[in-house]
Amino acid sequence: MDSYKAVYQGGEGEIVEKKSRFIATVHPIESEEEALEFIAGLKKKYWNATHNCWAFVAGERQELQRCSDDGEPQGTAGRPMLEVLLGEGIHNAAVVVTRYFGGTLLGTGGLVRAYSKAVQAGLKASVIIEKQQGFLLKLETDYNGIGKIQYILGQRGIVITDSEYTEKVKVETLVPQELLDGIREEITEGTNGKAVFLACSPVCFALVDGAPVIFA
Repeated sequence: MDSYKAVYQGGEGEIVEKKSRFIATVHPIESEEEALEFIAGLKKKYWNATHNCWAFVAGERQELQRCSDDGEPQGTAGRPMLEVLLGEGIHNAAVVVTRYFGGTLLGTGGLVRAYSKAVQAGLKASVIIEKQQGFLLKLETDYNGIGKIQYILGQRGIVITDSEYTEKVKVETLVPQELLDGIREEITEGTNGKAVFLACSPVCFALVDGAPVIFA
């Protein structure tokens, strides 16, 4: 998979339905163990809640999926929560929706809607990024070629992460996997072959508030 959506920073969202409070807490995870540890922590934090329902999805292809209704009628909480994560294309994330009962029954349809809306509120309060498979490309050119390189990268929305100006100009940039061959050809042609490619290392990266972040 070339790219996928993930939670960079978790958040908390809350809705109220007929005096019942639904608090959704979203958290990034990398494994089932991390998810269960997060869920246990939320259950401890909200020990006096009526329910702490949860769902999580992990893996680049969302292959690990689990959810729990935690005492709510079967299929009214955990599964709808999981469906929101899947529907939004989110990978490697867990969510716990804590309910404090307000005295009025919501019915099965009302519960499904409430838990779904709560997860949506939690995601809205989180920082969602798109992780991409790509390459950390390092190259060197003369001063006549740097302007052309900046133009080529800018046209593709590719950010220069580092540059060094000495006798030559060294540039470091993150290139999405599917753009690599085209970018190299354009730079070679645009600089009349004067650009030298020093290194090309595979990485996973994302833009966070416009700034590139590399993940291990």
